[in-house]
Amino acid sequence: MPCHPSSPQRSTIPLVIAIDGPAASGKSTVGHELAKRLGFLFFDTGAMYRAVTLAALRRQIPIDDEQRVSQLAADLLIQVISSQGDTDRGYTVLVDNEDVTPHLRSVEVDAHVSIVSTYVGVRTALTEQQRRIASQGQGVMVGRDIGTIVYPEAPLKVYLDATAEERARRRYLEKIKRGQPADYESILQGVRQRDRIDSQRATAPLRIASDAVVIQTDDLSREEVVDAVMELVHQRLQI
Repeated sequence: MPCHPSSPQRSTIPLVIAIDGPAASGKSTVGHELAKRLGFLFFDTGAMYRAVTLAALRRQIPIDDEQRVSQLAADLLIQVISSQGDTDRGYTVLVDNEDVTPHLRSVEVDAHVSIVSTYVGVRTALTEQQRRIASQGQGVMVGRDIGTIVYPEAPLKVYLDATAEERARRRYLEKIKRGQPADYESILQGVRQRDRIDSQRATAPLRIASDAVVIQTDDLSREEVVDAVMELVHQRLQI
C-alpha cells in the first residue's frame, strides 16, 4: 500500500524522491527497492534514453545524426509503467506500445546511449515527459539530472557515487548474470568514457544538486544503501 505524507500541507505537492549519480552507481537497484518499500512508482529515466537509442538503431538512423535522432525522440510514444512481475527492474518500457524492456541493456545500446543522451533535442523531448510523470507524485525517479534539471522541486535528493572501478565491477557482474558477453577492462573504459561525456555535455551535465545528500556506496551493500536512504525519507519527509 502506498505511503502517504503525514502533513496535510504536503498532500497537494508531488512527493518525488530524486536519486542521481554516475553510470552503475546503484541508482536503479536502490531506487527499485526503495520504491517497493514505500509503495511508490519506480521510474528509471535512463531507460527512456535507451529506448530512443534502440529505436534509432532499429530504424537504421545514424547515431551521429543529431537532428534525425532528436526528431525521433519527439515522435516516439514512450511509456514507463510499473511492472510487478519484473523483480530486476520493476518497470516496463513501451515504445509505440511495444515492450522493449529486454533489449535496453544490449551491447549495441550500451555503446551508443551516451551519445544520444547528449543531444539537446532528445533531452528536451524526454525531460518534458519525465516532468509530467513526476507531477503525478509518489515516485522514486533515478537518473543523472533529476535533482538539478528534471525535478529540482523534489523534497528529497540523493546522489549515489562510487569509484569507476567498483562501478565497472558491478556492471561486469550484471552482464554475467544476464548471460551477456563481458570484459571487465572494456567495461571500465566505457564507464570512464560515460563519466566524461555526462560531466562535460553542454546540456544538463551530471552534477550534484546543492541540497542533495551524497552517499558513497563502494563499501556498502544494496541493503545498507537502501536503509540509509530510508532513514533520510523518515527524517526529511516524515513518512
